[in-house]
Amino acid sequence: MNKQQLAAKIWESANQMRSKIEANEYKDYILGFIFYKYLSDKEEQDLYNRGYDADNIKEYVNEEADDSYSSMSSLKQDLGYFIAYKDLFSTWINIGSDFSVDNVRTGLSSFSRNISPSHKKLFEGVFTTLEVGLSKLGADTKSQTKAVSDLIQLINEIPMHDKHDYDVLGFIYEYLISNFAANAGKKAGEFYTPHEVSLLMSEIIAEHLKGRDTIKIYDPTSGSGSLLINIGKTAAKYMDDANRIQYYAQEYNLNTYNLTRMNLVMRGILPANILTRNGDTLKEDWPYFDESDPHSTYEPLYVDAVVSNPPYSQRWDSTGKDSDPRYVRYGIAPKSKADYAFLLHDLYHLKPDGIMTIVLPHGVLFRGGEEGNIRKNLIEQNNIDAIIGLPANIFFGTGIPTIVMVLRQKRENTDILIIDASKGFTKEGKNNKLRACDIRKIVDTIKERKNVEKYSKVVSLKDIRANDYNLNIPRYVDSSETAESYDIYASMFGGIPEAELGKFDKYWEVFPSLKGELFTGEDYLSLKSENIRETIKNNKDVLHFIKNYMLRFGDLGAYLDSILIANATTINIPKTQEIIANNIFMRFVDTTLIDPYGAYEIFEDKFIEISGDLELIQTEGIKAVTQVDPNMVVKKKNGKDVEVQEGWKGHILPFDLVQEICLSERKRDLKEKQEKLAEIPSSYEEILESMSEDDKEIISEALNDTNDAFVFKNIKAVVKSLKADGESKELIESLEKAEKLNNEEKKLKTEIKQGEDELHLETKAKIESLSEEEVNNLLHKKWSSPIYNGILDLSNDMLKAFTKDVEALSTKYAVTMDDLEKEIKETEKSLASMLSELTGSERDMEGINELIKLLGGIDE
Repeated sequence: MNKQQLAAKIWESANQMRSKIEANEYKDYILGFIFYKYLSDKEEQDLYNRGYDADNIKEYVNEEADDSYSSMSSLKQDLGYFIAYKDLFSTWINIGSDFSVDNVRTGLSSFSRNISPSHKKLFEGVFTTLEVGLSKLGADTKSQTKAVSDLIQLINEIPMHDKHDYDVLGFIYEYLISNFAANAGKKAGEFYTPHEVSLLMSEIIAEHLKGRDTIKIYDPTSGSGSLLINIGKTAAKYMDDANRIQYYAQEYNLNTYNLTRMNLVMRGILPANILTRNGDTLKEDWPYFDESDPHSTYEPLYVDAVVSNPPYSQRWDSTGKDSDPRYVRYGIAPKSKADYAFLLHDLYHLKPDGIMTIVLPHGVLFRGGEEGNIRKNLIEQNNIDAIIGLPANIFFGTGIPTIVMVLRQKRENTDILIIDASKGFTKEGKNNKLRACDIRKIVDTIKERKNVEKYSKVVSLKDIRANDYNLNIPRYVDSSETAESYDIYASMFGGIPEAELGKFDKYWEVFPSLKGELFTGEDYLSLKSENIRETIKNNKDVLHFIKNYMLRFGDLGAYLDSILIANATTINIPKTQEIIANNIFMRFVDTTLIDPYGAYEIFEDKFIEISGDLELIQTEGIKAVTQVDPNMVVKKKNGKDVEVQEGWKGHILPFDLVQEICLSERKRDLKEKQEKLAEIPSSYEEILESMSEDDKEIISEALNDTNDAFVFKNIKAVVKSLKADGESKELIESLEKAEKLNNEEKKLKTEIKQGEDELHLETKAKIESLSEEEVNNLLHKKWSSPIYNGILDLSNDMLKAFTKDVEALSTKYAVTMDDLEKEIKETEKSLASMLSELTGSERDMEGINELIKLLGGIDE
């Protein structure tokens, strides 16, 4: 299975196992074990690379071995730690039923003793949370052992042996963290920034850092470390050597600090490039020195990029901060809200050509007092580069609207770019989520510093001063929907106001002849044709536009094949993704009416699957395409969930796709039988409906059952019985028809089951024997076709939306106020006439007659 499937399986199993333990707490245990397995497997791989075999490892890899054979010192020197054979993760797995939770306690204790002095800061105490938490996994040793055994068996499925496997590990680790965060309520925000927000901040920073040989990045509220990792990963796309990135992380919460260290180490970052600290960022700034030698090691920390998602509006102790170099230039944040304290801390550590992004609540844009003074100083000293308003409900555990603020130490321009991106998202459960197209649009807008109606505006310093340094987004960007308005004249007399047709100006510009074909008149127009849809569809300018659009993207499928399929085993996946995205945007140059970001979303959405396939191909070779895997499903057996094989599935190619392309005739025959089978219940129903109630009663008595659903059970016996009793010929003929249907139904079910089994095995055989040409064709159908067809369909979607809007406008004034008045009067007269025909008591009639008067009486 690919990494997405494996991650989903592990999450599902872990979620079932955690029972009554809170998600936020359980994550520390499972992620701790994953990290231990990573370190254990890394050591084993190192030993195998040195020429050790399993027997050598068992005999010599321990703390008591003779020094001449011991690998402890050299491992500690190379890896920074040592794990004895008895404490290896693989040893725990191999112990089987003799495994005990005490094996884990011993192993973790031994690990702490055997950390190299050079790696003390990186590894010391990293398993403290796990050690303390073992007792919470059960009431006694037996139950704790059961829980831990289940956990390590689950984690054992994660491969951790080569670069690809470490990529898989990193993906699974991040997947689990995000899922735990989503299920951890308010506590989630303490340790996790949603991946999409992290990616947005990373893209902004990476764009600024392009072309640099070495990079230092810093997160002073690092949480799980995901923000740092994403920045490093994104920046590495533009660097020749990713090992020239240094990561600085500070985190106050000890458990979360351990997550940061684990996450950074497991991404294959060199230990020398990981500098972490457990401490309060606001109380204690990053130590500029080694505590053991403060005088000779003094060195201020200045970095190329700072990224942070600090806790929102928390209280802080600002006592004695007047002389703190982080705050002297700008001011001290109020004790009740530390938002600007975090921001100024980040800004202080930036190099002159550095950049920072920080997530904050909207209040920092407009609150007064000390915050207003700090904001004014930041604006006047030209540090604020851009402000991005994010959608609400985008962070786990809080629904408050947030912003990303981009700041720099030195800028040439004095304006501020303000973006309202609050409307661009997709709904996912209780939360909103930025799509790939939303992220790309924000990054492009920042890169080009462009004004986009109802989305972004480059605001001058003069305008900001005029607004008393208030940066509240709605003051500068109005992203609200245009309110529906009604023309009084058109409402009274009919016709479509010329002014309201102005909202379609961009369409009339591209389709110059269309307006004249649709409407006639001046000021207040009327429709020329009742069939708006056909008029738009057949307009010469519309047809010309569609033709040109098809030409622009006509070779997209072949282009994708030439890049993705022809070079599947060798391409750099992230760089290829960017190359294709840029090619798609390039094709939209000078093309209006269709949003290029819609096309980008289609590509990005599909590329998630494509990249997973490419990773398998690059790891296993092109033969992975012609491979099938056992299809494992979970079934109940003796009251327990047991995984069993149920047929096969393609390693990369779905069976349905192969059947559709390579076995279409067999698939079609099977589908026809399935359709015939689906029609039989309605034929039964027709026979039932044709029977009289007496006939139904006779059948029910014969079956000793009054439920119509069982009326055609044992038809043969019933027919024989009814013939013997001399029942009506029509009834017997109806039952014989039902009997015939019954026989056909049984036959079809047998044939379908047999056909499905045969087709399944034929598909397996077909995948395993695919030619190179067939492989290329199937990959085209799976990868390229959905992107190509999806982007082509955007033109139809645009025309449908345009047509719908024109139709809505045409009906808006179709009924005038005069028409409504006439309709009301006619209705009143009709109602009065009906009331006059009523009879009742004297008082009733008085009331009815008064109502008739109110309705205008009855025409004589």
